[in-house]
Amino acid sequence: MKPLREIISARPWIGWALFGATIVIVFLLGLFASSIIQRRTEAVFAYTPNVNYPAWEPRNNVWGKVFPREYQSYLKTADTAFRSKYNGSAMIDMLEVDPKMVVLWAGYAFSKDYSQSRGHYYAIDDIRNTLRTGAPMNGEVSPQPNTCWTCKSPDVPRLMETQGIAEFYKGSWEMKGGEIVNPIGCADCHDANTMNLRISRPALAEAFERTGMDIGKATQQEMRSLVCAQCHVEYYFDKKKIEGTGYLTFPWDKGKTAENIEAYYDVAGFSDWTHALSRAPMLKAQHPDYEIYSMGIHAERGVSCADCHMPYISEGGVKYTSHHISSPLNNVANSCQVCHREETAVLIKNVYDRQDKIIENRDKLEELLVRAHVEAKKAWDLGAEEPKMQKSLNLIRQAQWRWDYSASGHGNSFHAPVEISRIIASGIIKTQEARLELARVLASLGHNDEVPYPEIATKEKAQEFIGLEMAKLGKEKAEFLKTIVPQWVEEATARQNEW
Repeated sequence: MKPLREIISARPWIGWALFGATIVIVFLLGLFASSIIQRRTEAVFAYTPNVNYPAWEPRNNVWGKVFPREYQSYLKTADTAFRSKYNGSAMIDMLEVDPKMVVLWAGYAFSKDYSQSRGHYYAIDDIRNTLRTGAPMNGEVSPQPNTCWTCKSPDVPRLMETQGIAEFYKGSWEMKGGEIVNPIGCADCHDANTMNLRISRPALAEAFERTGMDIGKATQQEMRSLVCAQCHVEYYFDKKKIEGTGYLTFPWDKGKTAENIEAYYDVAGFSDWTHALSRAPMLKAQHPDYEIYSMGIHAERGVSCADCHMPYISEGGVKYTSHHISSPLNNVANSCQVCHREETAVLIKNVYDRQDKIIENRDKLEELLVRAHVEAKKAWDLGAEEPKMQKSLNLIRQAQWRWDYSASGHGNSFHAPVEISRIIASGIIKTQEARLELARVLASLGHNDEVPYPEIATKEKAQEFIGLEMAKLGKEKAEFLKTIVPQWVEEATARQNEW
């Protein structure tokens, strides 16, 4: 083979070609390096905070001036158009969808009104308008405490800081309506000076401390779930901890399974209400999303809540977390398909398949529970004595707790389908055991016929069956809001002018 020098000497155009190619490559590398430097600079300027607001600033639009990308994505939570097969962003009247729930919650506020919330953007509006918060009239206070506001607004950590935690929990919910006006947002999860994720509600840190864990040692990835766990958990209002308060408490001392939490409540002698039909001492699950998520495969693989519900977005060379908090099914490409390579339709079908199968069994458990409550009422009507009823009532309490624990969490049937299936199966067994006990009691009272299943095909019929006067309740609530909301707005305006 001839040396390269001889080849070039024989054909001079080859040298010019190599020279030209070298220039092009160097030029392209220069453009590439320039692009990297430019985008790094853009990222630095985009994310260098210039904070000039206080540590507990509750107004999301003020934070948005420094972090416009995150704020603009947060504003998308106002859009309620997305609907999946069972949930989504739209407000859904769950009592219309499933009237059996009215009977299951007879005697409790959820039998009046239970709608799937529209998301963080509407947190203040929805708690004001729901019939569950009651309508204090003629000088009477609401049955719901101030503690109901705890997870609804970044005004809450501000008030806890200025008033004290126990003081915040005191009183009824309408007392602070003029102070709590900003919907869930930036200050709920972020430190204003460092922008680091932080725990702004004490109940989570207190629960960790009671179980011997230091939440201050959580990793950044763990924090991307723990900030959600401040609110998306099972909780109750402990009225014994500090007199005059409904102190927000997470019942995790014995563990986070349905049985662990049930055992905690049993030892504490706690019940949320006494059922209006069966007279069973009942437990109401809130929304144990974090507990159920912790038992699923995604948590086991180290996937955080934010990875799926607040996926990363790339824009103009900047990678940031989307604050359009919503179902992953509303953004499959940025959530699911970061890890899973299946087509969108296949992934969505995977979710619906799990939901369909679990809800089929959950619906059966609801039907059996309705029968148990009605049969217990029949026993009381026939003159049953309390000692003979206790075993069946305790089984009803246990069975409905398992139903509620599986039904109340958002996405539970996907987060941990195996665990939810186990819980529902346990609930079905306990309901049938309760009905067997009730059959013995009824037989001892001379009743051996089937107790008829109630006519509860609609929400209205179910509410009528348990004795609710919904027209009256709705009118009282409307009158209360007409009176109090202008006062709240006036107080809030004055407060923001002070800021």
